[in-house]
Amino acid sequence: MQVDTIYEGPIAMTRKGFGFFSLSSKATKSKKSDEDLIIPPEWTAHALAGDIVKVIPAGMYQDPAGRMPPRASGKVIEIISRARETFVGTLIEDAGKILLAPDYKKMYVPIEIVNTRNVQLGYKVLVRLQDWKEDATYPTGFVEEIIGNAGVHETEMRALALGQGFSPNFPPGVVIEAKRLESEGAAMLAEETKNPGRCDFRNVPTCTIDPADAKDFDDALSIQKLANGKIEVGVHIADVSFFVKPGNALDKEAYERATSVYLVDRTIPMLPEILSNDLCSLKPNEDRLAVSAVFTLDNEASVLDSWFGETIIHSDKRFTYEEAQEVLDKGEGVLFTELSMLQDLSKKIRAKRQANGAIEFDTAEVKVELDAEGVPIAIHLKEQKATNRLIEDFMLLANEAVAKHLAALGTKGKTPFASLYRIHDVPDTDRIENLANLLRVMGYHLKTSGSGNVTGAELNKLLEAVKGKPEEYLVKTATLRSMSKAIYATQNIGHFGLAFDFYTHFTSPIRRYPDLVIHRLVKAHSGGTKISEQEMREFDALALHASEREVAAADAERDSIKMKQVEFLADKIGQEFDAVISGVTERGLYVEEKTTHADGMINIRSVGDDFFEYDEKHYCLTGRRTKKTFQLGDPIRVKLIAARIPEKELDFVPA
Repeated sequence: MQVDTIYEGPIAMTRKGFGFFSLSSKATKSKKSDEDLIIPPEWTAHALAGDIVKVIPAGMYQDPAGRMPPRASGKVIEIISRARETFVGTLIEDAGKILLAPDYKKMYVPIEIVNTRNVQLGYKVLVRLQDWKEDATYPTGFVEEIIGNAGVHETEMRALALGQGFSPNFPPGVVIEAKRLESEGAAMLAEETKNPGRCDFRNVPTCTIDPADAKDFDDALSIQKLANGKIEVGVHIADVSFFVKPGNALDKEAYERATSVYLVDRTIPMLPEILSNDLCSLKPNEDRLAVSAVFTLDNEASVLDSWFGETIIHSDKRFTYEEAQEVLDKGEGVLFTELSMLQDLSKKIRAKRQANGAIEFDTAEVKVELDAEGVPIAIHLKEQKATNRLIEDFMLLANEAVAKHLAALGTKGKTPFASLYRIHDVPDTDRIENLANLLRVMGYHLKTSGSGNVTGAELNKLLEAVKGKPEEYLVKTATLRSMSKAIYATQNIGHFGLAFDFYTHFTSPIRRYPDLVIHRLVKAHSGGTKISEQEMREFDALALHASEREVAAADAERDSIKMKQVEFLADKIGQEFDAVISGVTERGLYVEEKTTHADGMINIRSVGDDFFEYDEKHYCLTGRRTKKTFQLGDPIRVKLIAARIPEKELDFVPA
C-alpha cells in the first residue's frame, strides 16, 4: 500500500472517537484485516459518522493501552461532505457551557450551543451544526427549533422525526400550492375525467383493501370476466403526478422527503393532506384519477396481455383487511364474487413466485396501542390476513410488470432512457458460509455452490424445514442477517429475495417518491409528458437519495416503537419474563421479550458465575469452567433490572 494513495468514502466512528475506513470491495475480495483502516481520534480531522472523507494510509497503529494488536491506520486529510447537518438532543450544562447531548448514538461528542438566549436546560432542541475548529474540544451549532420538554410524548415523537431529517411542517411554498389545490383541485380533477385519453374503468367492479387506520388509499383493484372467458385485473394506483409536476414546490419537497414516515402514533406524510388524504386518495363512491397496470389473465393466473396508462376509476367499496376477510370467510357480502376471484388468482400468483425461488420470510410487525396521552397500554403482533397477502401479490405483479415494460421501452429507442429499479443483491458469500456452518452444527444442510452462493429455493426449503421447531427463530434470524439490503438503482441486477429479473416501485406514489417518478415514465412513454434529459441524468442521484431517506425513515419508525416498548416495561423493573436470545456478541446477549417483543441486553458480566467466551461461528457464549452455553435462538427466563426511556434501552439478567 503506497503512502501517496488517497482514498475517498464514508467514515465510521466509535463512541470513543476512533474512525474506521473500509477499503473493501466485491472486486478485490481482500481479507478483513486489510479492509478497515483504523483512524485514531487525533487523525480524524473532526470527521463525524458517515461523512465522506479523503484518507491516506498512515502506517501501523500501536494501541498505547495494548488492548488491540497493531493494525493498518489511516489519516483524514479532507472532509468532503457532512452526512448530517442537523442534530436533535437534550440541552445540558457542563463547565459553564450549554451543550447539546445528541440523541444520535453515532455522534460521539456534544455540540456547544452558540445562541443560548431563551434556551432551557432539559429541553429537546434541533441544532444545526456550524463549525468544528481545529483546536476546539467540541463542534459548535445553533438552536434552530425548540421542540419541548424532554420525556413528554409529543416532544419525543417530534424529536424522533426531526432527528432523521423529517419535519412535520411543510415549507411556505408547499403550503401555498396546497392551499391552491384545496380551492381548485376538485375542479381540476373533474375536468380531467373528461379527457378522452384516459381509459375509463368507472363501470368495472373496483375496491380498495387497506389497514383499518389507513387515511390514504393509493391502490385499488378492479376485476371482471371477459367475453372470451379470460379475466381482466386492473391494479389502479393514485395519479399523484397529475397534481405534482416536476420542479414545483410540492415536487421539490416530495423529493427531499422521498418517503412518508410512520411513527407509532402519527404519519409524517411526503405530501400535504389535501393530496394524500383527499384528491389522490382512491375514496369509495368518487371518481379518481389513476395510473394503471391492467392484466388479462387465464384461470391459472398466467399473464396473457398487459396494458399500462392513465385511467379514471370509481371505487365501489373501501374494505379493511378484516372486512374483506370476513366476506371471504362467510362466502357472502359486498363484492364476494370479485373478492373470491382475486383470492383464487392471488394464490396461484404466489405459488408461481415461490416456485421461482422467491423467499417467504413471514416476518411479523409490532403494533403498539396508545391511550389519549400517548402512553402505551398494549403491545402485540399485527395479524396477517389472507387479504394482506392478496393485495401484496397483485402489487408485486404490477411492480414487476412495469419494470419489465419500461426496460423493454428503454432498449427500443435510439437514445435509451434511464429508469429506476428496486434491486436486491445476492447475499454476501462469506455470510452464507457462516450461515451454512451454523446450520451444520444444528443438523441442517444448506446447499450452496462451491463459491458460497445460494438460491432462494434452497433458503425456502430451509425455512420450511424449521417451521414450528424450537430453532425456527434462530434460523430465520440468522438467515435474514445474511441477506443484502434492497435499494434503488438505475442499473438493474434483479431482485434476489423476490426472484424477479426486473422489479421497481410503482404502487405507492402517495408515500414514496420513486413511485411518482415511475408514473411519470409510464406516462411519458404512453403519449404523456416526456421526461427531460436533465431529469434522466439526475436519476442516479435520486436512487441514492431515496435509498438513504428510506433507511432514515425506517430508523425513526423502529425507534418510536422501541421507545414505547421501553416505556411500557419501565414500571415492571424486578419482574421476570420469558424471552429468546436474539443476538450474541462479545459484549453479551441480546434478548427479545416474548410478550412485547422488546429487545434488551444481558451484559456479559451478568450472564453467569463463569468467564464466558464468544464463539462467532456458532452464535453462542460458552462458560470456560462450566461449559454452559447460551446460543442464538435459545429460550431464556430473564429479570428486568433497568429501563432507560431516553436511550430506548432495557437491561436484563438471567432469572
